[in-house]
Amino acid sequence: MKTKQEILSIEDIKLLVDSFYAKVRADTLLSPVFNERIGGNWPQHMEKMYKFWQTVLLKEHTYYGSPFTPHAMLQVDHTHFEKWMDLFVGTIDELFVGEKAQEAKFRAEKMAEMFEYKMKYYQSDPSRVIL
Repeated sequence: MKTKQEILSIEDIKLLVDSFYAKVRADTLLSPVFNERIGGNWPQHMEKMYKFWQTVLLKEHTYYGSPFTPHAMLQVDHTHFEKWMDLFVGTIDELFVGEKAQEAKFRAEKMAEMFEYKMKYYQSDPSRVIL
């Protein structure tokens, strides 16, 4: 059994992101949503996710952009967010321990809640400008 580690470096972030998205890509509920949106651009998506979590967890500012905008009009519901959180938390719990692992779960939960809320808001009136 692999020893759990703390999230301390970009290598740890890459392990988290790679492991999580391997689960997403194998999941029957989430993989169609991600594959439709990302298509053949998985390497670019993974790089963006490395930078996002590196910025969030390690405070090394490498991500620039608006994480919500690409998700705004995805046709997903609460079940998708629950599955996403289940896979994310499961990945963290399998591989990591410590303060940053707990922070990652907290940040992911808050992000999922906000994305779900904002997606309902914008999708209820497509004339709204996405901010």
